[in-house]
Amino acid sequence: MTDRVVLILTCVGLAVLVNALAFVLFGLDKRRARRGVWRVPERNLLILAALGGSVGAKLGQRVFRHKTSKQPFAGTLNAICLMQAVAVVAMVIPASRQWILSGLTGVSG
Repeated sequence: MTDRVVLILTCVGLAVLVNALAFVLFGLDKRRARRGVWRVPERNLLILAALGGSVGAKLGQRVFRHKTSKQPFAGTLNAICLMQAVAVVAMVIPASRQWILSGLTGVSG
């Protein structure tokens, strides 16, 4: 395998791991909320989402029906997801980079 393939596989593996952890933590936090015991801090859930676990976090939010309307948590999580989606589009579609930059800066290139 080439170094590039190894790097891609490593990144995919880490992304799967972070998203799985985010999903599990949403389920754990919901379970603990029902029992009235120690909770996973919202800050930790958001940090995990920001580190690349936003898909797992959103999936956990929907599956466990947890923190779906609590503000500002839900809005912050949605903002993280939007920023990561824009970043993925910019990485995957090179032509989109200039379009995204012009939209963010207001300067057409």
